[in-house]
Amino acid sequence: MSRRVSGIHAALALALTAPLTLAAPLALTGRAAATDQYTVTAVKFTVRAGGRDCAVDADLYRPAGVDRAHPAPAVLATNGFGGSKSDGSTDAIGRTFARRGYVGLVYSGLGFGRSGCPISLDDPDIDGTAASGLVDFLAGTRAADDGTRADFVTLDTKGDPRVGMIGGSYGGAVQLATAAVDHRVDALVPMVTWHDLAYSLDPDNGGSVPGVFKWQWTNGFYLMGETQPLTVPGLDPTRINSLACVHFVSEACALIRALNSGSYPAKATADVLGYARSVSPVSYLKRVEAPTLLVQGQADSLFNLNEATATYKTLRAQGTTAKMIWQSWGHSGGSVAGELDLGRGDLESSYVGRRIAAWCERYLRGRTSVDTGPAFAYYRDWITDPAGTYATAGRLPALEKKLYLSGDGRLVDDRAEVARGSRDYVNRPVPTSHSENSPSGMTGLPDPAPYDTRGTFLGWTGAPLIRTTDVVGAPRATLKVVSPAARRVQNSGDAADRLVLFAKLYDLAPDGTGTLVHRLVAPVRIPDVTKTFTVTLPGIVHRFTKGHRLRFVIAASDDAYTGNRGIKPVTVISSPRDTGVLELPVVGG
Repeated sequence: MSRRVSGIHAALALALTAPLTLAAPLALTGRAAATDQYTVTAVKFTVRAGGRDCAVDADLYRPAGVDRAHPAPAVLATNGFGGSKSDGSTDAIGRTFARRGYVGLVYSGLGFGRSGCPISLDDPDIDGTAASGLVDFLAGTRAADDGTRADFVTLDTKGDPRVGMIGGSYGGAVQLATAAVDHRVDALVPMVTWHDLAYSLDPDNGGSVPGVFKWQWTNGFYLMGETQPLTVPGLDPTRINSLACVHFVSEACALIRALNSGSYPAKATADVLGYARSVSPVSYLKRVEAPTLLVQGQADSLFNLNEATATYKTLRAQGTTAKMIWQSWGHSGGSVAGELDLGRGDLESSYVGRRIAAWCERYLRGRTSVDTGPAFAYYRDWITDPAGTYATAGRLPALEKKLYLSGDGRLVDDRAEVARGSRDYVNRPVPTSHSENSPSGMTGLPDPAPYDTRGTFLGWTGAPLIRTTDVVGAPRATLKVVSPAARRVQNSGDAADRLVLFAKLYDLAPDGTGTLVHRLVAPVRIPDVTKTFTVTLPGIVHRFTKGHRLRFVIAASDDAYTGNRGIKPVTVISSPRDTGVLELPVVGG
């Protein structure tokens, strides 16, 4: 276990569901409960997944008036990491869609709640296969363990129900995993979820492997999963894997331990990160055919906007219907009035909710005249009128604005203005920069403002903007550094010896106050310090107001990540013909 994680109390291993403020779930009395709009029946299944028999605990929501003669399409949903079918945000999906006339089947994912088998990170061959067994139930071709059948779901053909999936985070990736193994799924709405767990947990925004270990988030989830046998009474015994890896599949524990080790030999590291990729959408999206509405959060240092963008581009390129929304909130907080809140019991009160409702009407009810909205939409926090907070576009903004890193610390928009010069920094044995305490956005605990310690970072600052500038998308920086200490050890055979740095973008107000947009940083492990490299920063939606200044920073460390091994001084040399470049996706001039 990393010594750093010992400072995070287990209570911070938060229940990672979509961060919504939700009403309490409907209590079940005996086997079923009812309202005047729908009934709820507790059902259990035994499914074969990953070579094991796994118990699945679920609730079946049946709208009033729905029967064999009057069938309805279905919505299938499961919890985020650490949750269950009964937590507020998961139960709310069943309730909300049952009130809208959809059959709902809401279940606890494998390894959570009262469901069995170890946590397998939404592996399509395990979690996807288990969910496919529930699709069989909705098709009427299998019964629950107690004999309950659902013969009231709309069918496309015999054995093929009209069914969509909705959910966030861990309950988002499982949708893509299910659709990859079962093409009967008709529509997906994955929210605030990942594209590639290797990038999510060990990001390298320069594109090499391994990246820079995101130890706070990763160990929070690991603690949450491994301590469940101590916190969940009457735990299904099939959820216990072994004493060495209590509650996860063995490959997941190997991944966490390898990342925590601080040593990254080539083959062993490639193996564990290969496992992370193999259970991620990046590896199986080619098999996903269901129309997909991606909803990702701008305030999200766990699964940033780049993840949804990668999924979106892949789906579109292969001909799968896909649209994408960048809402305000994610795992790092960001919830604001007027945004989606299922606890209100409706979808019409928010832009995202209306888009989800339209998606289901179009692809589950088959109402082809329903407008499902533009290809791309994004929330703007500088708009005060709730009716205008979302802007829409037919495509993602391009990298159209270039700024150059001058040797005197300026950020200039003309290469000819670059001054010759060199500047340097050096890392220390302990982290000297702070972006965030990762769990604070979900726990509400205080978090110090971002900071960088003098001498351990370099910054380039632009002139005051002569016009307001909106950046929508992922900035990109291309630069070269000099580090003889890093060069001497970069071919040691252990990637941990390679130079690590952190790129980020600040908004400086006229009074000098700096804002690190959504506290997002881009870690990069540089394979070869003798060559130019490119860093793709996390996507943002941010207005740089007239009179403000942009500031691009590279720092030696960040305390939310595992950084450099050893002391590695860094120098950046600039000249008009050879200097770093920052590219920005700018909209509206």
